[in-house]
This record gives sequence, C-alpha cells and structure tokens, in this order.
Amino acid sequence: MKLPDAHVAVVSREKVADYLLNTAHPDNGGKAEFFERHGFHRDEWEVLAAALKHLAVNGEVIFIGETLHGKKHVVVGPLPSPGGKSPLVQSIWIVDKGLVVARLVTAYPRKA
Repeated sequence: MKLPDAHVAVVSREKVADYLLNTAHPDNGGKAEFFERHGFHRDEWEVLAAALKHLAVNGEVIFIGETLHGKKHVVVGPLPSPGGKSPLVQSIWIVDKGLVVARLVTAYPRKA
C-alpha cells in the first residue's frame, strides 16, 4: 500500500533542518549522524526533504493507526542519497484530523 496523496505530502524545513539534521536537538537520537553519513547536510536540508518526499511516494506503508492528532502511516523503503547508497529508512507521516495531506513526523534507519 502507498501513502495517500504522497505527491503533496509536507516535508517542512523545521522538521528536516532543525530536527533530523540537527545534532544538538535533544530528541535527535543519532538521526543527524546517520543522515550525514549518507551525504545529507543541514545547510542543504532541501536535498533530504526531496529524498523523504521520494520515499513518501515510492515507499510501502507497513502500518496505519489512529492517534490523538490523526491517522499515522509508517512508510518504509530505500532513501536515495547523495552518498550513492540507498539506506533502508522508516518514516512516520500523519494526516492530521480534518486534513487530507500527510506531513512528516520523523525518519530514521530501519534494520533490514
């Protein structure tokens, strides 16, 4: 199954630059180091945003659940990277209540 309307999913600058690529963020948990190892950098956050959008469109939804905020989708697939490899990544997307477009919550490496 694919993420509904993935082609218009929202990947915000704040989520990518200020969280996923920010080694100083208290909840980062090593995500920044992982993405940096694969050629993504905070000063070029749009590159990771585009790769995550690609993942939203091409990855597989492996779980859907209801949360207080809306419908959560877990999407897994290879993430195209500037480093030339396509590491397996798990991403979390939510379609907030009353909306139809998913937004990125987080992404992190997934073990095969």
